[in-house]
Formats: sequence, structure tokens, C-alpha cells
Amino acid sequence: QVQLVESGGGLVQAGGSLRLSCVASGRTFNGYAVGWFRQAPGKEREFVAVISWNAGSTYYADSVKGRFTISRSGAENTVYLQMSSLNPGDTAVYYCAARRDLGTLYYQPSVYNYWGQGTQVTVSS
Repeated sequence: QVQLVESGGGLVQAGGSLRLSCVASGRTFNGYAVGWFRQAPGKEREFVAVISWNAGSTYYADSVKGRFTISRSGAENTVYLQMSSLNPGDTAVYYCAARRDLGTLYYQPSVYNYWGQGTQVTVSS
């Protein structure tokens, strides 16, 4: 069982930056692809970014490409989401999720087995 805990959310002005962290406990992240998703009020959960188990591959939603960077630290058992040039449209609860990496990266939330509790990101204009 993989338990995930997100942190790093908060209130930031438009144009600012935040770094989210997703720490795994219970077992290591080794062998798991990890994705970041977000959900704004009244909207469906949407894909943001995903990273393969060895950090060799990453994939981003078009809406965040060039502004967000996903990375991971095996030593720290942590996956990060560095967010820059934030705008009010990025306001949402951000979740990390994990699934066994079988060679394909997925953007569909339904295929991820483990989820964190979420961290709120609010961008003011």
C-alpha cells in the first residue's frame, strides 16, 4: 500500500510560483509512475503532469506546458511539481497519484491506484 501526502499549496499572486511536494510513505515510490492532477470547484479532475518511475519520461497537459515542471527524488521518496507564471485559472485542489509503471504513462485519473488528500492552490489576480 502506497500512502501519499501532498504539501506546498497556498495563496499566491498571479505571476508567482509555488512548489508542491508529494511524499510516499508505507513503501517506496520505486517502480511507480506519479501524476499530478487538479480539480477546481464544479469541474472534473484534470490531468496536469506525470513522470515515469525513473524520471526518464514526463508528460504535461497543454495548459501547463512551459510553466510547470515535474521531477522526483528517489532518495527523498518525493515527487515535486514546480509551478511558475501562475494565473487564476490554475486555482484548484492539486492531487498526486501513483500507479505501477508498466511502460506507458497515463493521463486518465481512473487508472491511478493511490491518491493523496490534496493541497489547495489559490492564485489571486
